[in-house]
Amino acid sequence: MIQEILLPDLGEGIDNAEVSEISVSVGDKVGLNETVLVLESDKASMEIPLEIPGVIKEVLVNVGDEIKTGQLLFKIETKGLKKKTKPNQSKEAKQKQEINEPKKEQKVSINDVVLNKTNRDHANVFASPGVRRLARELNINLLIINGTGDKGRITKLDLHGYIKAQMSLTGGVYSKDKAEVDFSKWGNVEVQKLTKIKKITGKRLQEAWQIIPHVTQYDEADITELDIYRRELKKAHIESGTKITFLPFLMKGCVHVLKKFSQFNSSLSHNENNLIIKQYFHIGIAVDTKAGLVVPVIKDVDKKTIVGLSKELMDISSRAKTKALNPEEMKGGTFTISSLGGIGGTGFSPIVNPPEVAIMGVSKSQLKPVYYKETQSFAPKLIMPFSISYDHRVIDGAAAARFTSTFSSILSDVSFFKEK
Repeated sequence: MIQEILLPDLGEGIDNAEVSEISVSVGDKVGLNETVLVLESDKASMEIPLEIPGVIKEVLVNVGDEIKTGQLLFKIETKGLKKKTKPNQSKEAKQKQEINEPKKEQKVSINDVVLNKTNRDHANVFASPGVRRLARELNINLLIINGTGDKGRITKLDLHGYIKAQMSLTGGVYSKDKAEVDFSKWGNVEVQKLTKIKKITGKRLQEAWQIIPHVTQYDEADITELDIYRRELKKAHIESGTKITFLPFLMKGCVHVLKKFSQFNSSLSHNENNLIIKQYFHIGIAVDTKAGLVVPVIKDVDKKTIVGLSKELMDISSRAKTKALNPEEMKGGTFTISSLGGIGGTGFSPIVNPPEVAIMGVSKSQLKPVYYKETQSFAPKLIMPFSISYDHRVIDGAAAARFTSTFSSILSDVSFFKEK
């Protein structure tokens, strides 16, 4: 028997709603009271369950449709089962009460809405498709939210309570959609669509900036002697076509310092109670491409030579610009270097790349007069400005200053980079 499923009465004051999610497709076998549709109105998010089991034969609405009470939603094959004629009055009353109940502004404690992750696993998370979708959009882990609905179900109000609690702790806000502005009113414009890489990078950087308390330490390094050695090395390998830049030296120099100041080569644990010190040194290198910024990772930098790193950098940079990197080459970094030395600038504050706790920014080197007290004279030196941005929850200012001072000393001593 084919039954028509109509949109039921949504409650007083709600005449229509928008379809935000369709949970079934043609051919799906649906059980009693299983959710088939999720609606969004200006008052509530509502799940529409199926009151009789059956097989979906037709889906007559689409995501984004504005639908009204009594509208035909689905056609199902019920195999002879009769549709209920009387709804469960107590359940109906309860649903209407939940839909029409005004939301109360209240102070929310983080302890009221957050569970320890060990208290629940994925199989025990109960939430509507609408709540799950919103959690995915906001990158919120439902495992840590305490559900107040039936059988621990996480409701929309629970999710909103978690967001409010997080805002109260961080002082941040979840921004609403901005009002559209017609900039063409004041002159000619060109609209360029953001690439997927730019969208993903932008989202990650915004999250990192909001979550991590950033501090940046600035410093300089005398790389005059290092530049002479680099030129010699470049000349020795010119026939092989190996390009020797400063970047491999910076990577090796960072590893020397990371071994001494291990908190810079770490990550916070998921509950932020422990610091995970990494005994390996995988350096992420920010690469500028036409599609946007990507950060491939060079593994085991401490075990490779300057020439070996140079060859690997040439390969990975070339493939990054042609979108030929595989996902594994973008994972596992312990520290990142963003070098703008080949472009220009005197300094900048890079954003930490989580789950790392620090990132180095390198700017364009310049010849500068340096005064020597012993001879009471000036001498031209090639000076490289650089900076370290760090997570202040893990690293304090004194440690950052020691890091940059040590790194500066290493770059001025060529013996650190010569093969033994």
